[in-house]
Amino acid sequence: MRRIAARYVYTLEGEKPLRDACVTLSDDGTVVSIGAAEEGDEILEGALCPGFVNSHCHVELSYMKGLFRKGTGMAGFIDQINALRDTKSPEEKLRDLKEAMDLMWDRGVSAMADISNCADSFEVKSSHPIYTRTFLEVFGTEPEDAERVMASVRELQKKAESFSLDAAPTPHACYTMSPELLSAASAAGLEAGFLSYHSEESPEEEEMIRSGSGAMWENRRAAGMSVPPVTGKSSLLYFLDRLRAVGEPPFDGHVLLVHEVCMDQEGIDAVKEVLNHPFVALCPLSNIFIHNSLPPVALMRQNKLKICVGTDSLSSNDDLDMLKELFCLQCNFPEVSLGELLVWACRNGAEFLGREELGTIAPEKRPGIVFIDHLDRSGALTSASRSRRLI
Repeated sequence: MRRIAARYVYTLEGEKPLRDACVTLSDDGTVVSIGAAEEGDEILEGALCPGFVNSHCHVELSYMKGLFRKGTGMAGFIDQINALRDTKSPEEKLRDLKEAMDLMWDRGVSAMADISNCADSFEVKSSHPIYTRTFLEVFGTEPEDAERVMASVRELQKKAESFSLDAAPTPHACYTMSPELLSAASAAGLEAGFLSYHSEESPEEEEMIRSGSGAMWENRRAAGMSVPPVTGKSSLLYFLDRLRAVGEPPFDGHVLLVHEVCMDQEGIDAVKEVLNHPFVALCPLSNIFIHNSLPPVALMRQNKLKICVGTDSLSSNDDLDMLKELFCLQCNFPEVSLGELLVWACRNGAEFLGREELGTIAPEKRPGIVFIDHLDRSGALTSASRSRRLI
């Protein structure tokens, strides 16, 4: 048995912490009880919380750390990723992604929703203590290629499953897929019960879909690729229309809308109409890295959307540090308490992944225990705050 006491304990059964509290755990990390610290307990100056859930990551791109210019917008970012992909050896890629996963684990990540375009990460993820659901991202702008692309990703799914990974196809984004492929990949994700989708990541994406203009539109035309239909509506509404082509809404699968920098009330209303279990993944440091903008968090909170937090990849971020993402959100949205931020980073992510044994500190659960240090006098994060796994 082990007792861990701290000035604040965020069980996340609610947003407010227990003060001067103690968590008792069995030798295998199962929570036995939570209660007041007792005489003789060493009270850590900081906060305890469950393990984090990184709700959006591309760990296979960890070899790209430090290679990208910042502030290029999405069109510039896409040009860079196309030029820099596969610029390291398989051995270097494997080393870098394992180092990234080990560091995430040490900092407190217990589970991850990870995007894969190939099999590079499967072996490491299959033996790693971080639980991973792998989203096999689908691309293809030409309608005639949809059937071939889906057959290819199904083969990749079989390979992932041979490593005992939970994995299924998922659509990438409106601008990298024909309408036919977007619907087919969405159907596969809904069938699996989990779908992750890059949505409204930048104003350039919105220009492309709304008016057939802007840097991304010109980028695709210059490359000789088909472009998505011009709808006069947001890219989120376009995605929901492609879901309607799959079947009759509302849909029951867990659907994660990643980024949503341009989300508005019309889009939120449509999401609630079409999806029974929508989630939104915020990756603020990635948004700042690429185009120096942030999502409308106040609007999301006002509409009681289930917000999660991710790091995105080391192609669009300097680190895969969940606490730095939370500090960024706290700095830009100071009205959000640390307790609410941790609900986003732990409980909501676990709910999206269907891993209810994670996300909260409660008896008979094994969420992992994370310690956060260097809080200020009010209990908020500071620039010196760091997280580390205790259990």
